[in-house]
Amino acid sequence: MQRNLLIGLAAFGSLALLLGAFAFQHLGGLAPCKLCLWQRWPHAAALVIACAAVAVRGRLFPALGLLAALSTAALGFYHTGVERGWWEGPATCSATGGEGLSDADFFDRIVTAPVVRCDEVAWDLLGLSMASWNALAALGLALLWYLALRKS
Repeated sequence: MQRNLLIGLAAFGSLALLLGAFAFQHLGGLAPCKLCLWQRWPHAAALVIACAAVAVRGRLFPALGLLAALSTAALGFYHTGVERGWWEGPATCSATGGEGLSDADFFDRIVTAPVVRCDEVAWDLLGLSMASWNALAALGLALLWYLALRKS
């Protein structure tokens, strides 16, 4: 495959994942948690990187696209681990993190905590959450960026 076609496919994949996330949020009523929002940024960056990669030859932009895809995959796998209880997530969006606090501090944390928790699965398909699907899809996008990098 040609370099620009691979970059275009990777960009289309990131765009599709972003549009899907926005559809779940705005049409499906599933508000994103902090980790969900973090996973969107590398996809947005990949779109900008793809435009630059098509305009400018070289290895820099495909390498940056690969890094963006691997970043969102890593965030997706981290989020999956938080959802499955393999490790704790950020204290600001998980049920954990109250140990060692006074009653007043613990109450303040509860009152100021965001409504959407990172450690609860809001939607799943075939036993995998949106974070898990994002991680797997991002690995596929990383492969496309890697192939584009090799063609550079």
